[in-house]
Amino acid sequence: MQLTILGSGTSMGVPVIGCRCGVCTSGDPHNQRLRTAALLQHQGTTILIDAGPDLRVQMLRHSVTRLDAVLLTHAHTDHIGGIDDLRPFTMGRNHSLGVYGDPGTLRRVRHMFDYAFDPAPSMSTRPRIETRELTVLFTVGAITVAPFRVLHGPHAIVGYRFGKLAYITDASALPPDTMEQLQGLDTLVLNALRHQPHPLHLTVADALTIVEQLRPRQAFFIHITHDLDHATVNAELPAYAQLAFDGQVIQVRDGE
Repeated sequence: MQLTILGSGTSMGVPVIGCRCGVCTSGDPHNQRLRTAALLQHQGTTILIDAGPDLRVQMLRHSVTRLDAVLLTHAHTDHIGGIDDLRPFTMGRNHSLGVYGDPGTLRRVRHMFDYAFDPAPSMSTRPRIETRELTVLFTVGAITVAPFRVLHGPHAIVGYRFGKLAYITDASALPPDTMEQLQGLDTLVLNALRHQPHPLHLTVADALTIVEQLRPRQAFFIHITHDLDHATVNAELPAYAQLAFDGQVIQVRDGE
């Protein structure tokens, strides 16, 4: 399998509008972070993980012309705000694009993009999508998907496991049952907001503790603020746990 990091930034992205800090004004392209999202590809199947407000730019940047499904982690705008830009992927198709999420996330999608679900004829294009509630295990083409629960402050949101790969964003803690589900990973993608504590997100130290407990071969940190300079932080981190960057391509073993 191949995972492409489409965006590694937080809800405001990096640079942050109006900010003149060292990271926001950095000449290092690794410090330019679109909102967090990823693309998973395997044997002709392509899955988008989260559809934030930078979706159009991300799809053009990586020449994506086809999607088989969209997996949503939760309903915050930086993860669903680009759903209208799914229109080109559904135009001319004879079936809808499946958008997967937990019940609360899908309710929010149907509310924010209600026009996409209106059965009345429209003179305007609209995304032809079908919301699908998550099950314990399901397949999209050649990819087996195993959702699991993570905590985002007081709220439960969704992470995903694909064989030896797990993808988690916006977590503040992983429940014990989830830690059990994540044994035997080859690759872990996990959020690490900044060094300072935050009520809704893991810090770099928190994320590193989880990595050391799960012991994947390699971990990549995402959902990063402008507090973290890419080169500086990676020099401080162990080689097996590094900040990810936009456009990074990660090859993953696909065995169970």
